[in-house]
Amino acid sequence: MLVKEIIRKKRDGGELSAQEINSLIEGLADGSVSREQVSAFTMAVYFQSMSITEVSALTKAMISSGVKLDWSTEDLGGPVVDKHSTGGVGDKVSLMLAPMIAACGGYVPMISGRGLGHTGGTLDKMEAIPGYDATPDLDILRRVVKKTGCAIIGQTAELAPADRLIYSVRDVTATVESIALITASILSKKISAGLDALVMDIKVGPGAFMETEAQAEELASSIIRTAGENQVPTHAILTSMDEVLGRTAGNALEVVETLDYLSGRVRDPRLHEVVMSLTSEMLLLTKLAATREEAEAKLEAVLDNGRALEIFAEMVTELGGPADFVEKNDLYLAKARVIKPVYARDAGYVSAIDVRGVGNLIVKLGGGRSVPGQVLDMAVGLGDIARIGEYVDAQTPMAMVYAQSDAEAEQIIADMQNCYQLSEQPQAAPPVIRKLMTA
Repeated sequence: MLVKEIIRKKRDGGELSAQEINSLIEGLADGSVSREQVSAFTMAVYFQSMSITEVSALTKAMISSGVKLDWSTEDLGGPVVDKHSTGGVGDKVSLMLAPMIAACGGYVPMISGRGLGHTGGTLDKMEAIPGYDATPDLDILRRVVKKTGCAIIGQTAELAPADRLIYSVRDVTATVESIALITASILSKKISAGLDALVMDIKVGPGAFMETEAQAEELASSIIRTAGENQVPTHAILTSMDEVLGRTAGNALEVVETLDYLSGRVRDPRLHEVVMSLTSEMLLLTKLAATREEAEAKLEAVLDNGRALEIFAEMVTELGGPADFVEKNDLYLAKARVIKPVYARDAGYVSAIDVRGVGNLIVKLGGGRSVPGQVLDMAVGLGDIARIGEYVDAQTPMAMVYAQSDAEAEQIIADMQNCYQLSEQPQAAPPVIRKLMTA
């Protein structure tokens, strides 16, 4: 089939057959489809969308472009389960969630992605740890998951290889928000990992790709239905992205916040609520807990007794990171040369935050990508980020900027001030957990 005719058909609103979709994806896999054609295809899908039938065909074709893991021969003794987020600013939930689920008896082969647009990527955060191999071969993945209970890695050459090119093109062609492409991209990676169940974190709000609840529900429904057609039971939780999740944004800074969370030194309440909601749903969906109360009790126990932190440390070591990383992370993580406070121009209570704008500041600092393949500065970012309802003034900063020069820091300070709206009276932040959706 001529690829340009497949693109033309979708551009004009036609429904692609499974054969046409397979032809396109096979071309991606063997290199006969050009990057320009991929760009044209993603833009056509962005404007014309796809039916569930098309999305399911696209997902299956992308899975078939590589290997699908089979855990049945590993005698794990527990369910294989994962979680995926649609992307947010300061979203380091996966780093906490994977070892917590492993500590409760689940197995988490987490195939994660890099940052897209203004949102950070789980894989980028893990690569802030020196020596950590984020793209091991499948034999290593199997060994680490069986031994520690979890492994946070990126797509290997064997898993849904056709998705990697589409994923990179979407990031720089303003087609990230396509529900059809998001669904196929997420599920091709997750189903390739051989999951028994999946829980989705669908971000909604000004800092999310899905800015309205209606959009988020449409995406959740698309993922749940498509996953169901591939025999992977899936639930979705809609969570707010009206403000940065947690208190940091930036790769090394978010790793530190993860360690603070797992160790119990500091647990931001809204971040904790999201983590507990997602992990509880995972335990319920896989029958590792019979009730939400039982699930929460198990999760709190593995945090309190330190087992989740131990598993995180084991995972880091097994994938090439320092054996003493948890205890001595300050020696290993990259550090910014300049740290400066961001003070509000006027005193007041934070009433609204341009979260997308905050995320773009991380990209501007070099902590996110503006072009494919860009090497990230792991040290830069924002810390101690104020949230809605909190008071800021000339002595109480709205954030701390981590930059590599005074000039960079000063520019980010000015930009950050523009991202915040203040009021004379405190306002309550919107609920962080909005809705649970099931099949």
